[in-house]
Formats: sequence, C-alpha cells, structure tokens
Amino acid sequence: MRETSPRATTREPNPDPDPERTPGLERGGGVPPGETPPAEGSTPDAGPLETHNPTKGWSRTPVILIGLVVACFVVLFLGWLLELLG
Repeated sequence: MRETSPRATTREPNPDPDPERTPGLERGGGVPPGETPPAEGSTPDAGPLETHNPTKGWSRTPVILIGLVVACFVVLFLGWLLELLG
C-alpha cells in the first residue's frame, strides 16, 4: 500500500492576498489616488548597449545590381522593338 506524503494532506494557504485586509485597496478592488507606485524607467534603458549601428538606406552593391538588371531589360526590349520595326 502506498503512503501519502504529509504535503498532500496539509492544506497550503492561498497565495493571493485577502482583499479585505490589503492596505490601499478600496471596496471593489480599486486603488485610491496616491496609492499607486511611481512609474518605472522606460524600456529602451533596459537593453544592452549597442555599439554597432549600421547606416540606414541602401548600400552600393544592391543599387548597382538592380541597375544592371534594369539596363539589361532596357537593351533587350529596345532590340526587340527595333527587330519589329525593321
């Protein structure tokens, strides 16, 4: 036969505070003005210090590659147009 542990037989207290005995609470659970805690620091101050900040915008390589692709299409369509007209 299996024995029950003493923890299973005892009733643990409720971790939630009793609203009737909690200071600073009004009837119904509201908090009166002046009882609220002060505001905490902002979130950006909580993160690690960033030492690498990449530049914004496009770098040269993607712009050059896109320009080459566009130039190839322009040459292709101009050659196609000249073939149709000629």
